[in-house]
Amino acid sequence: MNLATQLRRAGRYRLHLPQAVLPAHPICCHSCGLELRLPPLKPGKAAFCPRCRHPLARVEVNPFMLPPALALSSLIMLALVFSGLYMQVTVLGMNVPLTLPEMMKVLILQESGFLAEVMFVLTFGAPFLFCLLCLYVYGGLLWGRPPPGVLRATRWLVRLRGWMMVDVFFISTLVAYIKLGKVAQVHFGPAFYLMFVLSVLLIRTALSVPEHWVYYQIRRLRGDKDLARPEGGSLFCGKCLFERPAEESECGICGSGLHRRRPNSLSWSLALLLTALVLLLPANLMTIMVSSNPTVIERSTIFSGIQFMWRDGDHYIAMIIFSASIMVPWLKIAAMGVLLYAAKFGTNIAPHRLSRLYLITESIGRWSMIDIFVIIMLMSTFRTHLARVVPGPAALYFCLVVLLTMLSAHFFDPRLIWDKARERKAKAT
Repeated sequence: MNLATQLRRAGRYRLHLPQAVLPAHPICCHSCGLELRLPPLKPGKAAFCPRCRHPLARVEVNPFMLPPALALSSLIMLALVFSGLYMQVTVLGMNVPLTLPEMMKVLILQESGFLAEVMFVLTFGAPFLFCLLCLYVYGGLLWGRPPPGVLRATRWLVRLRGWMMVDVFFISTLVAYIKLGKVAQVHFGPAFYLMFVLSVLLIRTALSVPEHWVYYQIRRLRGDKDLARPEGGSLFCGKCLFERPAEESECGICGSGLHRRRPNSLSWSLALLLTALVLLLPANLMTIMVSSNPTVIERSTIFSGIQFMWRDGDHYIAMIIFSASIMVPWLKIAAMGVLLYAAKFGTNIAPHRLSRLYLITESIGRWSMIDIFVIIMLMSTFRTHLARVVPGPAALYFCLVVLLTMLSAHFFDPRLIWDKARERKAKAT
C-alpha cells in the first residue's frame, strides 16, 4: 500500500507516519568528516555534528506534504510576479511601467545579453526548475514509486538551492528605489509585494528539503531498508552521507561519484579563486555604469558611485553598496585564501573556527549581486535619449567575480581542514 492510499484511507494527514522516521545508522559529517552513529529521527527532529555543529540530518514536521505544498505555492507566486507590474517610474514627465520580463528585454536590446541571462537564471530559471524538481521528487515519494531519473532530479534539486536569488533582487529593488527617488517618482506594483512573499516561500521551501532524508526515502521505496554497515571496507558518500562498500566507484544510493574527499578540490577552488582575483581588479577600476543626458555623460566606477552617494547624503545605501560590492568580494577572496592555505599546509587556527569561516564565506557571496541588479533596474528605467543608463565593462567582470567566488567555495572540501589539523597534531605528538 503506497503512502497516497494510506492518506486517503486515513482521511487526514498524520504527522508521525512510520515511513517518515529516519532510523539509526552510521553517518559522516560533510563539514568535518567525523564518523558517528545517527540516532533515530522522528518528524520535527534534527541532528548536529558534536564536533563542528554542522547539521547532519533533519526530518520536517510534515515531511511528505510540506515541501510540495511550498513548491506549488512558489510556482504560483513566481507566475504572478513575472506577469504583473513590478513598479512604475515617472521620470521627466514620462511613465515607465516595468515588469521583470521587460527588464530582461531592455538588457537584450542594449546588447547586454549576458546580464539578461544572469537575471533570468537567478530570478526565474533556478527557482522555477527547483520547484518543478521538488514536485517531481516528492510526488514520487507520495505515490510510493520512485519516478524515472529521481536520483538525478534530487541531485539537481540540492544544487539549485544556493543559486536562487529572488531575495537578493528584492533587496536590490529597495536600494534602487532610494536612488531613483531623488530624480523620479516610483510606485510599486503588485508584483513587487508578491516578490517578498515569493522570497519567503523559496527560502522556506529550500529549508524543507533535507537531502539525507530524501535519499533514504528513495532507498526505502526501492526496497533497500537495511542501513547496516557493509562488510569489509567502507566509504561514506560526500553527497548523501550514507556508508557504502569501498569497492563502489559510484554511490549505490544517490548515484554520485564515490570518493573519500572531493577529487581535485583544492586545485579547482584555487583556480576559480585566482581567476576571480584577476577579474576583480578591472571590476573595481573600470567603468561599471555610464549615465548620460543631452548635456552630460558620467562614467562611474564602483568606488566613485559609492563616493557620490555618500556626498549626496545616502549614507546607508553607500554603506550597503560598499559592503556588498567591495568589502564582501575582497573579504571572501581573502577568507578562501586562508581556507585553502589551511587545507594544504595547515595553520594554528582551530579547525572549528575555520569551518565557521567557510560557512559564512559560502553564504554571503551571493549578496554581492546587489550592485548588478541595481544597474539592471536603472537601465530599465533610464533608456531614452533624455536620460540613459548603460552598463560599463566592469559590470561583466564584477558579475563573473561573484559567480566564480561562489563556485570556488562550492568546490572547496572543508573536511580537508580537519584532515590537515589531525595530521599536524599527529606529527607534533
